Amino acid sequence: MSVPVYLDHNATTPIDESVLEAMLPFLRQQHGNASSRHEMGTVARRAVDRAREQVAAAVGARPAQVVFTSGGTEANNLFIKGAAAMLRPQQIVVGAIDHPCVAMPARDLVRAGWTLRRLAVDADGVADLGDLDVALRQPTGIVSTMLANNETGVLQPVAAIAARARQARAWMHSDAVQALGKVPVDFEALGVHGLTVSAHKLRGPKGAGALVLDKRIELKPLLHGGGHESGMRSGTENVPAIVGFGAACDLAVARLAAFEAHCVALRDELDARLAAAGATVFGRLAPRVPNTTCFALDGIDGETLVIELDRLGFCVASGSACSSMSTEPSATLLAMGVTPDLARGAVRVSLGPDNDAQQIRDLAAAVAATASRLRRLTAMAV
Repeated sequence: MSVPVYLDHNATTPIDESVLEAMLPFLRQQHGNASSRHEMGTVARRAVDRAREQVAAAVGARPAQVVFTSGGTEANNLFIKGAAAMLRPQQIVVGAIDHPCVAMPARDLVRAGWTLRRLAVDADGVADLGDLDVALRQPTGIVSTMLANNETGVLQPVAAIAARARQARAWMHSDAVQALGKVPVDFEALGVHGLTVSAHKLRGPKGAGALVLDKRIELKPLLHGGGHESGMRSGTENVPAIVGFGAACDLAVARLAAFEAHCVALRDELDARLAAAGATVFGRLAPRVPNTTCFALDGIDGETLVIELDRLGFCVASGSACSSMSTEPSATLLAMGVTPDLARGAVRVSLGPDNDAQQIRDLAAAVAATASRLRRLTAMAV
């Protein structure tokens, strides 16, 4: 059986061999608890500290600003819920296209007296700064907007949003999980109070993420216990995963320029071939991360197309991996003004460094042929 062509890197990435090699000693011989006082504990602590430096360097922050978590979802929840617990109930503004792990904790704050406001986007999926200006006329405690959308890859003007949020005395957070390793990410330049990143999106292991914090603000921890992570996230550190996270960050920074150049060339060819086949490529005119194409074909169900392409050996997605079981049209595309029927046809292709031009040509041909066959079958059934 041939190996499938993996084109779902926004869902997760294969772990890099060098990352795995960095982790292996802490899965085998060096299994000490990083809080233990003996030699093996000290080795583990030094490894965690080194990884903290690597993650911080990848986003232009200081090591003391990095709080390790179990992943992006926990980090997003930590900022939103932890900030809300330190502020009086007022307005929270989140992007209309943000991931559920931002949207849902924000919605949960309504029960505590907060007002939820969703920041509109334009037809290309870019945040509407005019709508933000209107929103910030109301007392606002928290603003959270993702840096790169997980479905379309469209980049958001986070620095401009953060400047407005700070002027309104709101705490600003950005989920950069889909951006780190694909475009430059600079904590200070973005002007945020909190930034979320995750290991498994950049060829690191699952189970490791981080919230990078402006140390001038104080959050209430979600988890209480032994006071790990400077009291911000109690629980024994997942040393192997954290070590892998650090190694993955070093690799991502070193390979960033090559990754961008490689993926942009493939993505642009895919966009052109899909458009020639009659597809709508969402966010094509907006700045995007270099590896992501989201498209739909009139009259073709996205989930059906994903299944058919899987049978042909192509691993793609019908939207965000975290909401792939939902039959509802993409909330991101609906916020962009896409009709529900077309939004139900959405398919996401997310590239990695191991993909090549022939795979792109084969995928585009498979999409066109499959769509033609599905339309014929539909016509016969009428």
